[in-house]
Amino acid sequence: MGGNGKHRWKISIFRSSFPSKLQNKQPPAEFICPISGSLMFDPVVVSSGQTFERTSVQVCRDLGLSPPLPDGSKPDFTIAIPNSALKSTILKWCDNSGAPRPAAPDRTSVESAVRTIMDSLIEAADDKDSRIRASERELLEGVAEKPDVLFSHAATELNHRATHFYSSSSEESVIANAIPATPLLPFTTRPLCFSSSLSLSSSSSEVVSDEITINPNPNSASEDEEFVSKLKSPDIYEQEQGLISLRKLTRTKEEARVSLCTPRLLAVIRPLLVSRYAAVQTNAVAVIVNVSLDKVNKVKIVRSGIVPPLIDAMKGGFPESQEHAAGAIFSLALEDENKVAIGVLGAMQPLLHALRSESGRSRHDSALALYHLSLVQSNRVKLVKLGAVSTLLTLVSGELAGRAMLVLCNLAACVEGRSAMLDANAVEVLVGMLRRREVSESTQENCVAALHSLSHGSMRFKGLARGAGLAEVLREVEERGSERAREKAGKILMVMRGRDEAAAAATEGVLLEGGGVSRYRVGRNACGVNSTEF
Repeated sequence: MGGNGKHRWKISIFRSSFPSKLQNKQPPAEFICPISGSLMFDPVVVSSGQTFERTSVQVCRDLGLSPPLPDGSKPDFTIAIPNSALKSTILKWCDNSGAPRPAAPDRTSVESAVRTIMDSLIEAADDKDSRIRASERELLEGVAEKPDVLFSHAATELNHRATHFYSSSSEESVIANAIPATPLLPFTTRPLCFSSSLSLSSSSSEVVSDEITINPNPNSASEDEEFVSKLKSPDIYEQEQGLISLRKLTRTKEEARVSLCTPRLLAVIRPLLVSRYAAVQTNAVAVIVNVSLDKVNKVKIVRSGIVPPLIDAMKGGFPESQEHAAGAIFSLALEDENKVAIGVLGAMQPLLHALRSESGRSRHDSALALYHLSLVQSNRVKLVKLGAVSTLLTLVSGELAGRAMLVLCNLAACVEGRSAMLDANAVEVLVGMLRRREVSESTQENCVAALHSLSHGSMRFKGLARGAGLAEVLREVEERGSERAREKAGKILMVMRGRDEAAAAATEGVLLEGGGVSRYRVGRNACGVNSTEF
């Protein structure tokens, strides 16, 4: 008490740094989207059973990504069903805990998160010291034990370009058995991107090509240092010399393709793939073709970030560079581990565009690249969205008929592809091909195989087939076609007959005397059993 007789009170006020309801309160893990890492605003259940934010699913679909989950599984984004129960639970938790309700996610931020995941999947495993991971070593050892392709030496050449005639019957072949729906047919396995003489914008290249000195010991520890030094030089002439030398070395010495495919050298070559100097760009892309021939290098090249500049070269590079870029992507697409990444990075559209290129080599390599990439479901869906079906159907009557049919057979293996093919009148187009006498045996088999895929699970197929006269053509195939074509033709005819019989049984009725009442028999078979009358 003070001298003036008044009481003085000391009041202490405590302010919590956290709201009482939220203190140390975190949302349950099942409320968080595994992709965006945020509380889910609109949770959906996908085909494989996991729950994600709807926007995350849409972005992954658009980018063709199926990210691995913490448990090692990969989600299937084919179907997305609203998870209303979980959404209600999340909102109730927010209200009870005092947390703000989740807002609709920003698509840009989700796309950024997905692209970050993609980048980590493609590049994170590439060690700085260029050592091969154990998992990669196991993959490569497995391939060595059971190789899936016979990839001949398609190294680019330095000689003057001559006029070449390419026939698929003379190429080394491989049976593609990745997808049962795809006919097991032989096709070429090497790019046709043989480079020209160095008749490029820099005349000095032609002189240098005859004066190249090659390190006689390609296994030396510092063998790439000389190349790296030249390729990093600000002098364009030095860059040309280094690339020409590297190109010739990787063409003639197989062991150099592996020893020189180092992260350091790939990093130096990468910006040269889009150089505005024709000699530099063309030789740089040709080097990538050469080193990609070795199985060990394929995954390493993709993870080094080479594919985006290759795609840029296809879109706007010099004509010869475009040929080499298509061949390089084809070569890289032979590796199963690269297929999804190449599709995600945007190679589909320029490859489709290259099918109409003036260069036969570009058309050939692009078609086979699309075939290998379309062995993956996500790439098939992407191709359908890009309008590949109509493009391919316009090509089945030309020189690319066989290769276009290979891709169409892959597309017919998925629901989206079958729907798009039926919408594009593929049945009539394929029947027209079968009517042509000059069609090859392999193309005939492809046509019948595609029609067999279209005949399953589609109510529209029978009407389209009848309108196109398919039954008559298939009976001719049964008489004159190959064994595989006859087998598929017989199965299609059985499907068509079965539907005709089912339709007849479903509509068969006996009109009762004097009235409008009909008696229908359902499920009637040839023996008259298992019928129900009502």
